Amino acid sequence: MKKNIGIFLVLTGISLTASAQKWQKGFFIDRRGQKVEGVIRTNPSGKAPIKDEGFIIYKDSEKGTETRISASDMKSFVAGADSFVVAHAPRNTNWSKKETDFVRVALNEDLKLYVLDGGSGGGGSKFSFHPGISIGTGGYGGVGGGIGYGGDPYYGGGSGNTKVTYYYGANTAEMEQLTPQNFTDIMVEIMGDEPDAVQAIRERKFTYGNIDKLIAYFKSLKAAHRP
Repeated sequence: MKKNIGIFLVLTGISLTASAQKWQKGFFIDRRGQKVEGVIRTNPSGKAPIKDEGFIIYKDSEKGTETRISASDMKSFVAGADSFVVAHAPRNTNWSKKETDFVRVALNEDLKLYVLDGGSGGGGSKFSFHPGISIGTGGYGGVGGGIGYGGDPYYGGGSGNTKVTYYYGANTAEMEQLTPQNFTDIMVEIMGDEPDAVQAIRERKFTYGNIDKLIAYFKSLKAAHRP
């Protein structure tokens, strides 16, 4: 297994690329559960429509009128292959820039893994998401995606050196922060259906510092079971 993991990590490092697109086809789910399709910009700058909230910029077509939509006005959105759900800072914690923001769903297991980019509303462009997972988010709607990252996921990496924080929970209302200290116990619980992943975690082949590679490895194991 050690040799296979090594080969896999080399291939993963080559394949994880950042999305450079600013406008991408997608949709958002509004507060009533209605799906609205169009094009979305996920790393907007400028003034937010509602203070202390993340936001996206939406157009109904490439040449349409731009509309800024705040996080509290939607449940979730998809832009290209990137997937986001609306969330609030977990209990007893504060997000320095926003009280309501978007988190991305890295793994959609019974115990889910979420990620919050330290950048502005809607997130930056360091992540590469891959479609094919249906996400149940405890009332925030269903979208799909997986995650890759081009830098150290805890201390930052890639352009901008932006800190990224991971959370786990059955849904966004129950999120708690993943840390280097609880990494092994939590990731073993999340990935318990894949013995090879569990063994690799326990043998410290994967740690918090290369969690992106662990996520990709776990997804490859799951994909191997599909017809």
